[in-house]
Amino acid sequence: MQRRLVFFAVLVMFSVTCLAQTAPKQIVIHAGHLLDVRSGQLLANQQIVIAGDKIVSVGPAGTTPAGAEVIDLSNATVLPGLIDAHTHLTFDPNILGYEELGISTPREALIGAKNAKITLEAGITTVRNVGAGGFTDVALRDAINAGDVPGPHMLVSGPALSITGGHCDDNLLPYEYHHQADGVADGVEAVQHKVRENIKYGADLIKVCATGGVMSKGDDPNASQYTQEELRAIVADAHRLGRKVAAHAHGAQGVIWASDAGVDSVEHGHLMNDDSIATLKKNGTYLVPTVYLTEWWAENMDHMKAPDYLKTKMKTVSAQSENNIRKAIAAGVKIGMGTDAAVYPHGLNAHELAVYVKLGMTPIQAIQTATVNDADLLGWSDKVGSLESNKWADVIAVDGDPTKDVTVLQHVKFVMKSGVVYKNDYGR
Repeated sequence: MQRRLVFFAVLVMFSVTCLAQTAPKQIVIHAGHLLDVRSGQLLANQQIVIAGDKIVSVGPAGTTPAGAEVIDLSNATVLPGLIDAHTHLTFDPNILGYEELGISTPREALIGAKNAKITLEAGITTVRNVGAGGFTDVALRDAINAGDVPGPHMLVSGPALSITGGHCDDNLLPYEYHHQADGVADGVEAVQHKVRENIKYGADLIKVCATGGVMSKGDDPNASQYTQEELRAIVADAHRLGRKVAAHAHGAQGVIWASDAGVDSVEHGHLMNDDSIATLKKNGTYLVPTVYLTEWWAENMDHMKAPDYLKTKMKTVSAQSENNIRKAIAAGVKIGMGTDAAVYPHGLNAHELAVYVKLGMTPIQAIQTATVNDADLLGWSDKVGSLESNKWADVIAVDGDPTKDVTVLQHVKFVMKSGVVYKNDYGR
């Protein structure tokens, strides 16, 4: 009996030792101020306890757990990592028009690795990447998840679906090349096949180009491209297979058709009218405005090596975009923050929020578009979007009060993603 008791005691001690060795080390962040993005309250003297990649607890500063690493952000404002629902990490704003033809699939993936790091260090800890060639965004997502390269959490679409000659086709080469982009599909059966193919090769969501666009040659941003029947088929297959759908749409008819087809978000909406705004509101469709890009291009167009067709369309769309987004905000359309980063330099993502404030939002409403709203749009409300227990430890910090001046988010000084610190200017 004594031998059994001794053996049992040794076994218990061994088990406890093993558990102690395998338990993730705790990190405690001391926050001078912490923004509760749900309520809009700025809470003083708070403490975030983190174990591994998850938040354990958030509350008033108290006793630091024994052995925990302490990160002192007592002079900063802490908030959840921001989300960008419309990026193109594998694209570069300096590669436009015919220069795009010189970019191979491996080169595009490497461009993505560079931009992923820039985006993360800007405080964007989660992105939805909506369109990439050759499934380079799938490769980038997997490399980030494996720890091979730094970058944000990614939900990716792979190649965007497009009609022949549409915005997301490749319209730069002449007929004799018989070339089309990876996502081109025409007709109900073809778009169903393309949805299934994208999912087969790793897509987390489906991106569809419902109207013409600005960056493409030979099409009209106002013109609808996919028919309602095709859009409904895309959405039906995607939703049945557990994927959400994001629809590029500028023109009013395309916005209406996409929303009525059941897409989860409309991207851009720069040429909407009152009927299309009312349709978004009625259907509860998210609008991802990507409106800062028009301001950036207005300031930088003369210095960009861009083809004339692009500059002409950019000017046309920019003349109407902010007024239409202002109307959508006033109408109570659900807004998710997205930037179209790659149309302008990566890392400037938070500039989008200042435009939302200019167009009628309060600062906290703008911040909510990039936190709780985007988390809902992505279907990741249980993982990201707020600082709460059991969510990923995605934390950023800035100087000042973003509820009074949202532009402070353009200067993020601390970035943690999944419990790992990627930037800490306060530690210098």
